[in-house]
Amino acid sequence: MRPLIHFEIYLDDPEAGQDFYSQLFDWKISDWEGPAHYLLASTKLGPEGPGINGALAQAGQLKGVINTVSVVDLEACCQKISELGGKLLSEPVEVPGVGLHCYAADPEGNPFGMMQEFEQT
Repeated sequence: MRPLIHFEIYLDDPEAGQDFYSQLFDWKISDWEGPAHYLLASTKLGPEGPGINGALAQAGQLKGVINTVSVVDLEACCQKISELGGKLLSEPVEVPGVGLHCYAADPEGNPFGMMQEFEQT
């Protein structure tokens, strides 16, 4: 069984979303220091507390809420997507210091992400 590890909320105005979610749920939202404009949302109750963290990002091809699932072998999952009636929406890309990530859709077109995390040493 593979767990959900991350969520993304794609918005037309991520900064307005930052105000909304931080005031409504007391999420701590900050700029990601990576290559794209991405607002990290810290939702856990402490470092080991319940919940998953996520992000707010600019809507484009993706819109709405997308959940990311941790996988052991991203390449194998990508190959299996079409066999099961789904569709690969992006090629795997490296998220620096985190892992390999891609987007896919189930047979009904619902998008989701998959992440093969780098082993922590």
